[in-house]
This record gives sequence, C-alpha cells and structure tokens, in this order.
Amino acid sequence: MQTKWSRILWSWATGLTICALMPLASAADLFNFWQVTQRGGNSFNRQPPAAAYFSALHGYGATWVRLSYDKWKPAGRDFLLGDADRYTGLDADDLAQLKATLDLAHAVGLKVVIAPLSLPGARWRQNNHGRFDGRLWQQRAWWEQAAAFWKDLAAALRDHPAIAAYNLINEPAPEFGSDLPEHAGGERRRDWQRKVAGSARDLPAFYNHVIAALRTSDAVTPVMVDAGWYASAAGFDGWPQRLADDKVLYSFHMYEPYAATSAPNMKRSSPYRYPGRVPFGGKPQHWDAATVAAHLRQPLAWAARHGIAKRQLVLGEFGCMRRWPDCRDYLEDVLHVAETEDLHWAFYSFREDAWDGMDYELGRSPVPWAYWQALEQGRADPLPRKATEVFEPIRKRLLRP
Repeated sequence: MQTKWSRILWSWATGLTICALMPLASAADLFNFWQVTQRGGNSFNRQPPAAAYFSALHGYGATWVRLSYDKWKPAGRDFLLGDADRYTGLDADDLAQLKATLDLAHAVGLKVVIAPLSLPGARWRQNNHGRFDGRLWQQRAWWEQAAAFWKDLAAALRDHPAIAAYNLINEPAPEFGSDLPEHAGGERRRDWQRKVAGSARDLPAFYNHVIAALRTSDAVTPVMVDAGWYASAAGFDGWPQRLADDKVLYSFHMYEPYAATSAPNMKRSSPYRYPGRVPFGGKPQHWDAATVAAHLRQPLAWAARHGIAKRQLVLGEFGCMRRWPDCRDYLEDVLHVAETEDLHWAFYSFREDAWDGMDYELGRSPVPWAYWQALEQGRADPLPRKATEVFEPIRKRLLRP
C-alpha cells in the first residue's frame, strides 16, 4: 500500500512526465491534422488581426488560416527579421506580437500556417520599393541566413498550439531573370532544373537545406513549400524527386489565367471573360472549367509520379477580382476541382485591410470614399462584411464536414 507521501511523489512525477510529453504529442499530431481535408483563408493584412477577425473566419467554418506578417509595423527594417540585408536574430518585440496574434487564433480554434513574404536576401517586392530582390537565388551565402532564421523561428514557435505548419517562403521565383519562361512546358522545366542543380537557383536544394536546419529545432511540425515561379501549379514539374523530409506539404496557387482574374483586366475597355479566350503563355487560349481542371491537376500528376500522397498537396491561394463579372463562376470551377480531389485549400483573401480587390464579402460594388479615407488615416474601414453572391462558392464549402 502506498503511503501518503509516496502517493504525492508519484502524482508529482507523473504530472511532470505528462507535462513534458504534451508539447511533443501535440506537435507529433500535426501531420495527422492534414490527413483530413482542411479549408481556410489567407490573411495578408497590414495590421495584426484582432480576435473578431479570427472568430469571423472560424465562424464561416474555416479550420486554418495562412498568416503573413510582412505588412505589420516592424520594430526594425523588416518584421521579425530585423533586417533582410543582414539577419542576426529574431526581433523580440516582433516575435511577441506574432505570438500574441497566434494566441488569438488558437483561442477560437483556428490552426495557423506561418507564411513569410521575405527572407534574408529576398525582401518582399512591396517592402523593397517595388523591386524584385533575388539575392537569395543568386548567392548561396544567403541560404545560411535563411536557414538560421527558420531554425530560430521554429525554436520559438514549436510548442505553440496554433501552429499547423511552417510555409518557408511565399511564392518563390528563383526562375526570375533566367531563360525559363513562366509558362514553360514540363520538359523544358526539367531541363532547366538539371542545368541549375546545385546552384543558388536550385529551389528543391534550398528547401532541403533550410528544412535540415529547421529540424534541429523542431523535428515534427510539418513544413509547407511553395512551387517555383510564384507557386505556379506547374512549378513542381521540373523537380526530379520529392524533398528529403517526410513531413512536407506541397503548395501551389491558382490565379490563371492571370490576364483575366487580376486587377489590370478590370481596367480594360472590354475585360477578358470566363469562359473565354485569354492570353496565356504568349498566345490566346480558351479557358473554361475543363481548362481550369487540367491546369490544377498538374501538381497531382507530379505528386503521383513521385509517391507523394494527395493529402500532402495544398491549394494555398486562389482568387479573382470580386468585381469581375465572372468571378463567382471561376471560383466555383476552381473549388469544384479542389473538393473533387480532396485538396486542402485557403482562399485569397479574408478581409484584407489594405486592398478590396479580393474581399468577397464586399460583393461586386465599388467601395465608397470612406473606405479609402480610413486606410489613409490608418483606421479600420467602416464597411460591414457579410456573405455575398460572389463569396457563395467559398462560403458553402467552408461549411462542409
């Protein structure tokens, strides 16, 4: 029979053991989170989202949010990095702000995927006076700083209960400025990848390098990687094999045909329509539901060839200009493929506070002057948000079990 003190000591020791194991067990379960279809939205806001923001997204049925912080006000030159020109460690104030925001998401039950727009040697264009920063893809010395950053960030966030994955960098473009066209065919992509293997433009090698460093801080949290050429759906075609790590989620984005879905189309006297003929890859091409499906199935075919489970594929962003007459039909067709193939997905974007173009809760109408006035004054815009016709393809699918 246990004495009173032996029972106390046993309970105390057991409690310590459970507490020690809890973070590890939680992290180990994160890959299981992605074994069921997860639907969510992107947050690329200039202000850290408040509790009401996460609550509203979760209220629609979203289970995760892809969170970027590069528009937030930094303590130094670049948020969290301190300075993308010379990384020396995480900024403590910025890290505290990020953790506080993660706490808010966790409080309402949302999982978060951290998605930096900048890394050392690759400052996001909009924070770089509109210029593409390709140093990361020109000199491998920058890879060391990027690896050090992710090693530090993983150590800081590995036990946070909101984290579902680390998205190493948003929309990388090591191909930019090279002789590989953005819409090149698969064989040309494979030739180009063989040519750049081992160089600073070798995106799979970059990912393997960074993941190896990250794993010294966090052995279990899934890592999400975007395809090349700005996360193109065809961007994986050149990769000769899967990455070395077995807890990787492979992400691609969908805005094609970009000439039709993007803001410049809305300025045309006769905007491109959907379905319809739209410039793509340097020539007109007919785009309809079948074309969308064929385009989106490119990463699925690549994954199947390399033994990658479909549950490891993520449609990380997709969208169209909300005022485009065909936006709802386009979203319907994109999501039909995503749901048919059981892909994880996150729409772009949820209540973006610096741009109304893909804020589907605003419907098809132009925003009033009060919206822009609030942005100029650094205030939250006063417009109410609600489910609208253009948001319906997303809303009804967020509610699916």
